[in-house]
Amino acid sequence: MKRAFTALVLAARRDGVDPVAAGGHCSHKGLVPIAGRTMLARVLDALAARRSIGALAISIDDPAVLRAAPDIAALIEAHDIALIDSAATPSLSVAKAIEQLAQPWPVLVTTSDVPLLRPEMVDHFCGQALETSADIAVGLASATVVLDQYPDARRTFLRFRGGRYTGCNLFAVMSPRAMAAVAFWRRIEQDRKHPWRLFKGFGAQAALRFLAGGATLDSAFAAASRRLDLTARAVVMPFADAAIDVDQPAHLKLVENIIRARGDI
Repeated sequence: MKRAFTALVLAARRDGVDPVAAGGHCSHKGLVPIAGRTMLARVLDALAARRSIGALAISIDDPAVLRAAPDIAALIEAHDIALIDSAATPSLSVAKAIEQLAQPWPVLVTTSDVPLLRPEMVDHFCGQALETSADIAVGLASATVVLDQYPDARRTFLRFRGGRYTGCNLFAVMSPRAMAAVAFWRRIEQDRKHPWRLFKGFGAQAALRFLAGGATLDSAFAAASRRLDLTARAVVMPFADAAIDVDQPAHLKLVENIIRARGDI
């Protein structure tokens, strides 16, 4: 029998003004409604009652705001969702939550701003992560998949030899060894919009290969594995929707149009 994941949703506020939360007149981005339901509730819907998910937790700086949102409060009660106080950064929040969860492994980490997440995406990612036998797995989608369906999507793509990829806000933390990757994340999380800085952390040769487009996706993850002394793998998602998060008001409009067109209200 395949192991069930503990799903951890990062939903806390961060420093500065979030343009999506501010535009929606909400304290937290995950509380912004899309077609009548909050983004966080849509994420929880995708995670709840999946065969691949055994327990649910939310990392949040102010649990009271979740209980004040009727659709989120109903899901918390129905699925016995744990509320864990967040830390100063996403990486620290993950580390803190894993310390507090009674039986965490493996852990699926995602965020409150991926309202197009669907149950089949969750099961696909978790199943593929288990098959890799990795300590940590990262969900990615190719530029081809994303732009074929959403040609106007504004995403940060990392260029590898053989293609460009973007993140899907899906991470599988499979074992205690993966905490080395969480610690590395803490050191570099300020540089996620500057891809060359991320590769600089793996050494000058890897940085130069990245800048020249010389690293394949597999070789990049092999370099990460050696650097962190663990096994890291990519899970390439065949779903364009998996790569659509809501970082800007324009993203919110795109997602709302998609949801309304599908009648997913």
